[in-house]
Amino acid sequence: MISQLTGAFMRAILVALSVATPSLLLPGLGQEITQIVVLLAIFAAFFVFVEYGSTYPGLIEFRDAPPFNRVRFLMLFATLFLITVACRGHYDATPLTEFVNAIGLLLGHSVDFPYSPLSVVMNALPRGTTVEQAQMVRIAAGLAYLVALVSLTVFAILIRLRSWPSPTGSFNVWINLPTFDPTAGTDVVKRLNRDGRVNIILGFVLPYVTPPLAAFIATNHNLSMFSNDLTLVWTVTLWAFLPASLFMRGIAMHRLSDMIEAKRKRLVDASVDHETGLHAF
Repeated sequence: MISQLTGAFMRAILVALSVATPSLLLPGLGQEITQIVVLLAIFAAFFVFVEYGSTYPGLIEFRDAPPFNRVRFLMLFATLFLITVACRGHYDATPLTEFVNAIGLLLGHSVDFPYSPLSVVMNALPRGTTVEQAQMVRIAAGLAYLVALVSLTVFAILIRLRSWPSPTGSFNVWINLPTFDPTAGTDVVKRLNRDGRVNIILGFVLPYVTPPLAAFIATNHNLSMFSNDLTLVWTVTLWAFLPASLFMRGIAMHRLSDMIEAKRKRLVDASVDHETGLHAF
């Protein structure tokens, strides 16, 4: 129990730091924005502590099936940090900020081809966007794109190397999938495959849908992601993080269905061997 609470506390601290990182590194933010960020960091830390400190299922999926949530957290933190460093380069140019901006600009130009997610983002920019603002969006989107692809690749490799979610074949659905009822509806394998396909499709479609939707909402409510650097950081981060998370969830669902199907096959083969032995006897 003590080790579980200690782990929950450490996770809560890391989540709070990740939420507060952009506001800590970016200069010129007002006092009201800082207070809002502090409240959000405290809320996020409290939520994570309650989820991981409890023995009962909550809202966080795959809680006891690392490295799913660890990869997602590192992806979120890396995206926030890199985009924040790139934005900070406009105020305090250092070798690190110049290097990050150069990498982001290179990636932004390489993935900006017709019908790519980045081209949709660039086309959704409002009228009056300056060249400097458009370039900053390109850099931020390029960095976010890179982190998302690397995270998906790392997760796909890890689940193969570590036989995720469990080398022994045991998996607690109640704890790790609190919103999934294995006894409801059709066969659990079919439902897992269906949910996996839906998540992968959503992960593919979302980068194309969110930019025009965000532009429509911003136009009708007089909002702009260029109002301050913090808004730009979080907007581009969520644009890349949410689809990548859906991709990871879809991969995880397919992996679980494969594991259950393989276990069923072993049980059927064992039953057939047992019956064959009895007949032979």
